[in-house]
Amino acid sequence: MKSDNEYMVQALQLAEKGMFTCHPNPRVGCVIVANDVVGEGWHEKTGGPHAEIVALKQAGKRAKGATVYVTLEPCCHKGKTGPCTKALINAGVSRVVIAMQDPNPEVAGQGITELREAGIEVETGVLEADARALNPGFIMRMSKGRPYVRSKLAMSLDGRTAMASGESKWITGEEARRDVQFLRACSSAIVTGIGTILADDPSMTVRINTLVDNKQFEQPLRIILDPRLSTPPSARILEQNGKTLIVTTSEEPEVVTDLTKAGAEILLQEGRQDTIDLHELMKYLAEEEVNEVLLETGATLGGAMLQAGLIDEFVIYMAPHLMGNDARGLFNLSGIESMDQRISLDIQEIRAIGKDWRITAKITH
Repeated sequence: MKSDNEYMVQALQLAEKGMFTCHPNPRVGCVIVANDVVGEGWHEKTGGPHAEIVALKQAGKRAKGATVYVTLEPCCHKGKTGPCTKALINAGVSRVVIAMQDPNPEVAGQGITELREAGIEVETGVLEADARALNPGFIMRMSKGRPYVRSKLAMSLDGRTAMASGESKWITGEEARRDVQFLRACSSAIVTGIGTILADDPSMTVRINTLVDNKQFEQPLRIILDPRLSTPPSARILEQNGKTLIVTTSEEPEVVTDLTKAGAEILLQEGRQDTIDLHELMKYLAEEEVNEVLLETGATLGGAMLQAGLIDEFVIYMAPHLMGNDARGLFNLSGIESMDQRISLDIQEIRAIGKDWRITAKITH
């Protein structure tokens, strides 16, 4: 018989199947074992059955006396679906192995307690780090009241993101650009600045033909930070499927009307002058159940987000060419004047993507 770790690996692999579809809910997988696997499931989408319920239905009567492996503590409250703890207890399972405790205050250990009080053996912390890596946005939103923010960057070997003229297509190769579609697809929202809109007129969508096996996904919310309402009503980003939100400090009724007719939704930050309050925006997005934000923007907004402490992870695509001193850098960062003021990064992974390199890094605190 396989070990707890091996069965939990299976549960984690199942959880990954909901990578693009289940937000704002967490990605969860479940495996039920009675000598061999008798049931398995994952949470596919909000409002649908949780992973435990799918696995229990598959297992049927074979769940009695079985061991359940689940990547997240079973819920014990009634939301859009019933509590999974009750379903597990009613099925007569004897043991539940949990990767991590649910950070949702409505659960947060109460599900574990309920199972134990029902006489079920419970073990926690099996491959917890792997389970946490599956749900950085859900964990961040529940624990700190804001989304998890990834900053996606493309640069030359000498750290340049665009020519002095603003020209930036294409720094990286086709394989790297295809890889970005996966980042977009697993994000709840994509944030960019008005500078990027005016310079590149991007669509900021997930392109279905670039995803392997035509995986299911929903277009993420597209967000433009545009204090002065400079977004053209003809911008490509407004023509796409899904929702585009323009965050502004301007109250120009005619411009708002034109942009609304073009398909935009407007979020006004009142009492501000030409500067978006980034912390207020992140709080708003958390309230809208946005788990993971992909930041795709230029040096100004990127630098502001970094200095505000709102970037959690960098995904940097580095192309094997040089663009010279006059080309634009990664971030506009002020106030760094000595070596001890440097922002240190912890490199998580470096891997080849076609002819380019993808560097994943987090800020060290």
